[in-house]
Amino acid sequence: MLGLGADQIAIALAAALAAAFVRGLAGFGMAILLVPVLGLAIPPSEAVVTANWLGIFIGLVGLKAILGASERSAFVIGGVAMLATPLGVWLLSITDPALARLIIALVALGAFALVLLPKRPHGHQPSGIETSGTGIACGVLTGFAGMPGVPVVPFYLRRQIAPQLARASMMTIFLATSVAGVGSAVALRVATWRELLLAALLFPAVLIGNALGNRAFGKVSDTAWRTFVGFVLGAAALAALWRLLQA
Repeated sequence: MLGLGADQIAIALAAALAAAFVRGLAGFGMAILLVPVLGLAIPPSEAVVTANWLGIFIGLVGLKAILGASERSAFVIGGVAMLATPLGVWLLSITDPALARLIIALVALGAFALVLLPKRPHGHQPSGIETSGTGIACGVLTGFAGMPGVPVVPFYLRRQIAPQLARASMMTIFLATSVAGVGSAVALRVATWRELLLAALLFPAVLIGNALGNRAFGKVSDTAWRTFVGFVLGAAALAALWRLLQA
């Protein structure tokens, strides 16, 4: 099926289930966890496109509720990110692979360090420049590294806002970046029907994992949720550093 063996499909389904659970609980992280596993069975570019298709599919589930629970900043960041994604794709195309891996690792580690900084004071409202800058960074990193969450997670996690608001806002942004990622891949003729079919095959597992993550989200405390989100971002940073050292 799709040129994959039964064992490869089983691993991909298990990875999709686990990654979607993290997405449902944390509000992000599906692509960060899923792409490396898929990349063991298919080319990395195909893995990224497949993950973006899945991001669109699952983002449309409960879309009305997510949009209604999102902060206004999410729409600004998402819109700017969509415009900036092609810039990230172009930068990746002209950057030496070794340098690209170094930049990705440093950015991921930097984002994790930001999460560890003290929270913003109560009532802090990000400026227009900070919000737009986050959108640009989100879009560039979507195209350059497939990591839109790196600037977005610190933007929300460092503020003293409800987890429900932060999580819904991040989900709104990542739906926008998934659309931009697929659109850029189609425009550059990187995407094929194979990724769409693979995404359709994996979607039931993503749907189940996301539902389980949503259920768990309603049972964890604010502190536990923020700790889990920080852990996922830290794991992503370590993974980027590991790939750099292996290069």
